[in-house]
Amino acid sequence: MFEKVGGRPHEAFEVASVLILDDDEFSQDVMIGMLEELGISKIRVACDGNDGLRVLKEMSVPPDVLICDILMPDMDGMSFLTELAKTDFKGRIALVSGIDSDILSIAEQVVRNDGLKIIGAFLKPIKLDHLRQMMSNPVADA
Repeated sequence: MFEKVGGRPHEAFEVASVLILDDDEFSQDVMIGMLEELGISKIRVACDGNDGLRVLKEMSVPPDVLICDILMPDMDGMSFLTELAKTDFKGRIALVSGIDSDILSIAEQVVRNDGLKIIGAFLKPIKLDHLRQMMSNPVADA
């Protein structure tokens, strides 16, 4: 688990904290760097869905945005999001994955149908402009 607190804001987003769920350490590092570049300084990381559920329970305040990979070992992103939908999670969710864009679109719709607030679904590697767009989006259109 990683926690980064500090930094200086570069842009105005209504995002104070982010939880990243991704099993790929390189992807985590890239995402953290881009979030910091956007001025987001409170970042937590989980390596799979089980770890994500544990981190969420440990957080005194839930994250504003949860960035979730779809394919992870043990508990994958879809299973994690199914469990998350059973809670009272009010934050926004972004999906990122290296899977086929059609499958990513289906995953986005399933998560939306579960009542979670989706702000975007993007193929890896995510670009800074896409991340900026996600962070400024209240909830993506259906």
